[in-house]
Amino acid sequence: MSHRLQVLIPEELDRQLRKAAQRNRVSKGEWVRRALRQSVVAARMGRTSDPVARLASLNAPTADIEQMLSEIESGRS
Repeated sequence: MSHRLQVLIPEELDRQLRKAAQRNRVSKGEWVRRALRQSVVAARMGRTSDPVARLASLNAPTADIEQMLSEIESGRS
């Protein structure tokens, strides 16, 4: 069974949503359903939409900025 959810959004967001749906050749409703589904799955898996938090969660190697720049430059030779 389906349930109705009414959400008020500003005109600019509606315009962006309409364009995104058109690019994907789906209705606005379908585009929103897909986005919500992806967001719920990501939240369930503990993923965050915060890009800084996502980068930090990678536990990638880091170094002093000068050392990193030096390594990058030496790799260009």
